[in-house]
Amino acid sequence: MCVQYLTTVNVEWVKTRFDLDLPASTAHDVFPTYPGPIVLKSHHTQRTAIGMARFGLLPSWAKDDAFGRKTYNARAETVAVKPSYKNAWVKRHYALALADTFYEPCYESGKAVRTAIKQSNGEPMAIASIWDTWTEPESGELIVSFSMLTIDASGHPVMQRMHKPEDEKRTVVPLRPELFGAWLNATPQEAQMLLRLDSIPELVLA
Repeated sequence: MCVQYLTTVNVEWVKTRFDLDLPASTAHDVFPTYPGPIVLKSHHTQRTAIGMARFGLLPSWAKDDAFGRKTYNARAETVAVKPSYKNAWVKRHYALALADTFYEPCYESGKAVRTAIKQSNGEPMAIASIWDTWTEPESGELIVSFSMLTIDASGHPVMQRMHKPEDEKRTVVPLRPELFGAWLNATPQEAQMLLRLDSIPELVLA
């Protein structure tokens, strides 16, 4: 589970990896309902784009934006059938959330310690996500929002150390760079195959 992360500020990395310009933002430390940059691809125009989206997916039928406070993570095992996520999944609304660091609680000391996790090589991460659009009822504003996918982390050397000992071990899925294009272009079946521990680059405690 990931409830907090730091968006990347590495403009050059974004330009090199995606040939896109990282949008300016004042929100670097992101919690649910905050904006963060995501990369997505239109399957109609084949155009890849980057923009700010709200962390916490808002399905089209959500009554208000507070709904996103409970949809910031989507389980890979149920994303295709859960009402909040299945529309985005079936429509191949796959995105990459760009982050320098994400945080999880570690209880190895006996109490919760907020722990920063990053790539071992120091590069930013592109985390497998889904996105959807929602229309604000009063203003008519079209809002793009997203959820990070999570998978079982019981076999991961770093992520299995997070959360309470009795809790299920979960992790978001930062993808290896060679998988960025595969994720954005994936079919639902291909996307499921990418949501696995060996798709994740080496992670370390920051």
